[in-house]
Amino acid sequence: MSNSHNGERSHSDDYAKYTDQRIQDVQLRSAEIGKGTIIKRALPSRHKRLVGAWCFLDHAGPMTFPAGEGLDVGPHPHIGLQTFTWMIEGTMMHTDSLGSKQLLLPKQVNLMTAGHGISHTEVAPATETHMHTAQLWIALPDAQRHIAPKFEHYPTLPVVTQDQIEFTILVGEFLNTTSPVQVYTPLLGVDLIAQADSQTRIALNPKFEYALIALDGTACINGHELNHDNMLVLECGISEISLQLTQGDRVLLIGGEPFEAPILLWWNFVGRTMDDMQQAREDWVNHAVRFGEIHDYVGKRLEAPPLPEQMRASK
Repeated sequence: MSNSHNGERSHSDDYAKYTDQRIQDVQLRSAEIGKGTIIKRALPSRHKRLVGAWCFLDHAGPMTFPAGEGLDVGPHPHIGLQTFTWMIEGTMMHTDSLGSKQLLLPKQVNLMTAGHGISHTEVAPATETHMHTAQLWIALPDAQRHIAPKFEHYPTLPVVTQDQIEFTILVGEFLNTTSPVQVYTPLLGVDLIAQADSQTRIALNPKFEYALIALDGTACINGHELNHDNMLVLECGISEISLQLTQGDRVLLIGGEPFEAPILLWWNFVGRTMDDMQQAREDWVNHAVRFGEIHDYVGKRLEAPPLPEQMRASK
């Protein structure tokens, strides 16, 4: 997806309150993507920019809409990141400048590695009337951020059940089970849904920082409420958490080792310097070969916004 929010403040701008020294409660904010699709944005927040290498997290849905009025994000570019799309309900067609064309179904993941540069579209099929998805971006480390772009589709992911909770391992290793999804830094991503009213404890890697958002319902994490309006962020050093869920509650858990280097995130780009951002913007505006073309999309490609004044001034 495209980051069309561009960093503007809104009336529900994020804030954080510290419920204890290890768990940070960050409020989500609303943003608009595509043609009027409203989502909840968890990352980046001015109180938490990254969780490991996870640098962007949008939660869309669950929502219902008339056929033909679903998500439609026109051609847009990326650099320096991987886009990770987890489909919970509905379908979405991914098309990119490499020639990849993949319909994403529920319980599947699309992973696009932008590297030096790629462009893509994400469009709900004309017959689709539902959508529930989480999209995340993963910042690429220095050694990989200029690699050639690629696209991978993962139709099946490992599932483990414990204490009547179904855990789908999206990224990394969890409960002695490893996801096939290829990433370049130590990361974790887990979708968990309660099959019945449940309480459990799960082990965490104390070298990781973590975050949790509610995808459906609510939850209680170490005594802290998780709902549709907040994200709970756990500092490094926590080796176990307790979860209380009622039947149907669904939570996304992400984590990773703190990222190796500061990043810049602007529009759809992840870089290190303002020169990275300026060059990527100019290349998109000028139809440079690094971003390719998507010829079968009906409609206009996204226009790059101007660089914010404070970013231009920092060059």
